[in-house]
Amino acid sequence: MNLKNKLLLLPILLYALGIFAQQGPGRERIKTLKVAFITEQLSLSREEAQLFWPVYNAHEQKIADIRKKERQQFGGRLANLSQTSPKEAEVMVATYAKLQSEKHAVEQDFIADLKEVIPALKIIKLFRAEESFKKKLLQQYQKRRGGG
Repeated sequence: MNLKNKLLLLPILLYALGIFAQQGPGRERIKTLKVAFITEQLSLSREEAQLFWPVYNAHEQKIADIRKKERQQFGGRLANLSQTSPKEAEVMVATYAKLQSEKHAVEQDFIADLKEVIPALKIIKLFRAEESFKKKLLQQYQKRRGGG
């Protein structure tokens, strides 16, 4: 996906994140379901789970912090792009690139930390489980909204 497409997708993602952030108790329920789903999909032993979840939760917090920065930097500004000067656009692109670099570094650190607590096969299963959970969550959302 090129930078232009990512910049076009960013407002949609920020809006969706804002909706999830406002849902309070529903968000906690989703987190609980996600924990159960991932634990089951990875077949984590008790010992693995005790080591895995602190690493996973710390990673999730770091990613949430970066997403918060994205919302702060781009939230209202993306709505009025017609009033954005070329110089402001350059700053926005540079900020976006910096945040993407931060995300990449966080992901690399996460993988390194995971290697210390679970085998590589379970790391791959984690990535698959996260995607599967997102897909199921989206399907449930669409069902409730009458779209699927």
